Amino acid sequence: MSHESVQNYYGEVLQGSEDLQTNACCTPDDIPDHVKEVLSQIHDEVLTRYYGCGLIAPEALEGARILDLGCGAGRDVYALSKMVGPRGRVVGVDMTPAQLDVARRHQDFHAEAFGHDSSNVEFHHGFIETLEELDLEPGSFDIIVSNCVINLATDKAAVLRGAYHLLKDGGEMYFSDVYADRRVPDAMARDEVLYGECLSGALYWNDFLTLAKGAGFNDPRMVTARPLTIENPRLEARVAPLSFLSATYRLFKLPALESDCEDYGQAVIYKGTIPHAPHALRLDDHHVIEAGKVFPVCGNTWMMLKETRLEPHFDFIGDFSNHYGIFAGCGGNSPFTGLDPEGTAAACC
Repeated sequence: MSHESVQNYYGEVLQGSEDLQTNACCTPDDIPDHVKEVLSQIHDEVLTRYYGCGLIAPEALEGARILDLGCGAGRDVYALSKMVGPRGRVVGVDMTPAQLDVARRHQDFHAEAFGHDSSNVEFHHGFIETLEELDLEPGSFDIIVSNCVINLATDKAAVLRGAYHLLKDGGEMYFSDVYADRRVPDAMARDEVLYGECLSGALYWNDFLTLAKGAGFNDPRMVTARPLTIENPRLEARVAPLSFLSATYRLFKLPALESDCEDYGQAVIYKGTIPHAPHALRLDDHHVIEAGKVFPVCGNTWMMLKETRLEPHFDFIGDFSNHYGIFAGCGGNSPFTGLDPEGTAAACC
C-alpha cells in the first residue's frame, strides 16, 4: 500500500474517530486514572482526530526525551509532554500534513494548560521508514513510542532499524500495534479500507519478533494484549479467517541481551518509588514486581532494570559471575530435560 493512500485515508477520508469502520484503531477503557486526568486537558479537536489502538505511557518519564512515530494530531505527544515535565522533550513525526496542522495549531493551548514552555514539544513532517532523513540526532532518545502506526508502514523492518539507531543505549521502544495470527494474504494487503483500518497491514506476530531481533532488539517483551473484535460484518467477511489482536511491546536497546533467559542467580528489590506504581511495577506480562520483595530475575531482566532509566528504583542482588543455565520457566528447552538417571532420553511418541 502506498504512502499516498494512507495519507488520503487519514487526512481526507477520516475527519474524526467516529469515521472509523472497525474498532482496531481505538483505545481500551482501562486507562490509569493519572493518564485519564492528563487526557482530560487535551484540546477537543486533537482528541477527535485520535486514531490509536493502545496506551503508550510507560513508567518513570520525568525528564525523558521521547519520540512519537506517527504522532497524527498530537494527542500522545501532548499527553507525554505533561508527563515528562519541563525538563523533558517530546518530538512527533507524521507523514500526513493535515494531521500535523491540527497538532501545531494547539501547541500554545497545551503549553498553557500544562504550565510549561511549548518548546518542549516539536513536530516533524516525514516518513517513519526513513527516520535517518530527519533532523534527529542518533542515540538521543530515551524512549520511542508509537500507537497503531507501524502496521501502516510500507517497510516495517526499516522502522525498527531507524528506532534502534535513534535510541540511547539503555533506551526503549514502547509501542502498541495490531498483529495477525498468520501472514496476511497479498490480496487482502492491497485492500485500501482494510489497510487504513489497521488490519491488512498487520504483521504476523512471529514475523514481528523476527524483525525486532534482526533490528537489534533481543528479547522483545509483551506488556499487554487484547483480541480485536471488528464488529463490522462486511469487513469481518473480508478478513476471514484471520484473527487480530492489539498488543503493547517494549523493546530495549541493550546490545548484551541474550537470545534466551539465562539464570545467573540474580534478584532485584523494587523500592516502590516510581510515581503511580507504589505497590508493584509491571515490567511485562509475566513480570509484576512487588515493592519490597526479593524477586529472582534472569540476566536479561536484570539488564532491563539495571542499565536503563529504571535503575534508581531498584536494589540489585548478585552479578554475572556464576551461570546456572536456562532460567526456569522462561523457555529455551534444555536437552538435559527428560533424561533418565542413565542419561538416555525418556520415551516419546
